[in-house]
Amino acid sequence: MANMRPSWAERVLHQNRMLAIVLMALLFALAAVYTVMGVGMKMSALEMTAMSNMRDMPGGRVPGSWSLGYLGLVFLMWWVMMVAMMLPSVAPTVLLYTRLMERGCGSGTPHMMLFLLGYLLAWAAFSLVATLLHWGAEGLGLVSTTMMTLIETTPGAVLLICAGLFQFTPLKDRCLVQCQSPAAILTRYYRPGPRGALRLGLLHGAFCLGCCWALMALLFVGGVMNLY
Repeated sequence: MANMRPSWAERVLHQNRMLAIVLMALLFALAAVYTVMGVGMKMSALEMTAMSNMRDMPGGRVPGSWSLGYLGLVFLMWWVMMVAMMLPSVAPTVLLYTRLMERGCGSGTPHMMLFLLGYLLAWAAFSLVATLLHWGAEGLGLVSTTMMTLIETTPGAVLLICAGLFQFTPLKDRCLVQCQSPAAILTRYYRPGPRGALRLGLLHGAFCLGCCWALMALLFVGGVMNLY
C-alpha cells in the first residue's frame, strides 16, 4: 500500500499548487528586478539607496511638472514595488485558497489567479492614491524631484507620529485580526465562481491595506526607492 502511485486527481492537485508557487515566485522576481533597476526613473533603487543620506539634489525637473507618461511610470513604480513587498506575505493565503478550491470544485488554478489579481488590484488602488499624493507633494515643494523623499524634516515627523498613532486605532486592530486569520476570511466571505474569487481577493487585499497603508506611507520619509 505504501508504494501505491498517486492517483490522477492527486497529481493534478499537486500540479496546481506547484503552478501557484511558480507563478508567485516568477511575479515576485520580476517585480523585485523592476523595482531595483528603477525602470523609467533617472536613478536606480541601488543608486538612491547609496545616497539615502541626501534629502535633495540639484538639477531636477520643475516640481510637479509630470507628463501623462511619467505619471504612469510613477504609478507602476509604486504598484510593482507593492507587489514585490506584499507577495511573500500573501503567498500562504493564496496556497490555502488554491487548496480549498481544488477540494471544492477542482479548478484551483483559475480561481487562484483571480484571487491573486483581486489582491493586487487592492494595492493598485493604494498605488494610485500614493502616486497622486506624490505628484501633489512634489508640486508643493515637499518632496524632492530627484530623491523622491520629503525634503523638510517637519512633514516627515508629522507623518511618523500619525503612522504611530494609527497602530493603536480600532481600524488597525480589526484589519489585523482579519489578516491574521486567512482561513476565517476565506470561509466567511467565500462566494462561488470567478467573480467570487476576484471579490475575495479584493476583500483580503483591502484588509491587508488597512493594516499596512500607514507603514507604506513612511516610504516618503525614508525614500520611496530606498531599499532599506
